[in-house]
Amino acid sequence: MDVRLVIDNDAVEGGSGRWFERRNPISGEVVTRAAAGDKDDAVRAAESASKAFKSWSKAGPSERRALLLAAADRLEAKKDDFIAAMAAEVGASALWAAFNVMGSAALLREAAGLVTQVQGETIPTDKPGTLSMTLRQPVGVVLSIVPWNGPILLAARAIAYPIAFGNTVVFRASETSPRTHALIAEAFYEAGLPAGVLNFVVNAPDDAPEVIDVLIAHPAVRRVNFTGSTRVGRIIAEKCATQLKRCLLELGGKAPFVVLDDADLDGAVNAAAFGAFLYQGQICMSTERFVVDESVADAFVERFVAKVATLGAGDPVTDPSIVVGPVVDERSGMRINGLIEDALEKGAVIATGGKAQGAVMPATIVDHVKPGMAIYDEETFGPITTVVRVAGVDEAVRIANDTAYGLSSAVFGRDVSRALAVAEQIEAGCVHINGATVQNEPQAPYGGMKQSGYGRFDGRAVIDEFTEIKWVTIEPSNQAYPF
Repeated sequence: MDVRLVIDNDAVEGGSGRWFERRNPISGEVVTRAAAGDKDDAVRAAESASKAFKSWSKAGPSERRALLLAAADRLEAKKDDFIAAMAAEVGASALWAAFNVMGSAALLREAAGLVTQVQGETIPTDKPGTLSMTLRQPVGVVLSIVPWNGPILLAARAIAYPIAFGNTVVFRASETSPRTHALIAEAFYEAGLPAGVLNFVVNAPDDAPEVIDVLIAHPAVRRVNFTGSTRVGRIIAEKCATQLKRCLLELGGKAPFVVLDDADLDGAVNAAAFGAFLYQGQICMSTERFVVDESVADAFVERFVAKVATLGAGDPVTDPSIVVGPVVDERSGMRINGLIEDALEKGAVIATGGKAQGAVMPATIVDHVKPGMAIYDEETFGPITTVVRVAGVDEAVRIANDTAYGLSSAVFGRDVSRALAVAEQIEAGCVHINGATVQNEPQAPYGGMKQSGYGRFDGRAVIDEFTEIKWVTIEPSNQAYPF
């Protein structure tokens, strides 16, 4: 399948004439061939978006709402295409792909509802005869950079919210999932989005730094939103800072799941399996640390191991019922194996599962994890999770917060007042009491603390990310001045 850039709503090859390939992580078969955009293509995309902003920023809310609703319908109609593309490019199960499609359609409809929620306010003033107020206005061109792991949902929010508020977008797709991202852009074009409002750029992996540098530095680009690793997010933030451009960063996570001594263990295990192993744990919200009170730890681990034994693992391309598919590539498997070896050498034990063979890895639980093990601190981003045993609530809170990250988290306990007290102390952008760490609703603000980034997608909070606030006064022209 060939993927081209789209500039001014026209599908074009990269100016360099080069192409790159994406291969299936298990078979190694070429599944997508994509045009390798270069810095000149990036400039053309930014200039196209800048030109389109002049008219799109003046489009009424009803026009923007209608286009977003139509895009949601078109996206849903492509469900089977998305399932096939995500299985081939990134080893996603049909469950994860369908979850992305349904969540993205809901997000686009929520974005459509926000178009009339962009509001200013009047401000009391001491100046006689003066009206003082604020306006919220679109910012201009938004650069949206998203990863491969939640390709539909993460792209939908990075495109829909800026467009909803009258901005235009340069969407830099992931080189790991170019076909999947091209399908998302197609949904917007088929909905009738005017030329230049959304420009689609994809590049070969080696060209990414140059292409992104050019886009961040382009004077028309006024906002950047990036979802990805903390390492790359830090680079993006530094580059934006040199240009004095605001960015929204949703980065890595090491989500803790606290199991208190009064937890419903069956309920906790169901949430644990979903949160740890949906899409092979390659989700920023994936549960990477189970912080379990020692009084219930043995019972919890026993039930968790039994639950994990029911999860099907294999190739979602050949078996759509598979839950645990491959990791994104062999390098990821090698990295995870190194974490396992370090943990075992330092006293941890494998409760179930084992090491990766290439890109294929079973669902794995590592028990008796302690500080000093690399797996205690590092984001695993694979079908592996850890159990840290603690004594009491205070230690549970301390261990839950003993991480550089702060994206998602969960607390299980029957005493909801006590569980809420724990939730209030956890340093994360979202905490779910008696629920999984992996969940998202477009009407609720989503983002992280600490090295998980800053800013918020979703909910009314997103209005602040993609609009400028302006103070305006209307004053009597004949007012007196002191000189």
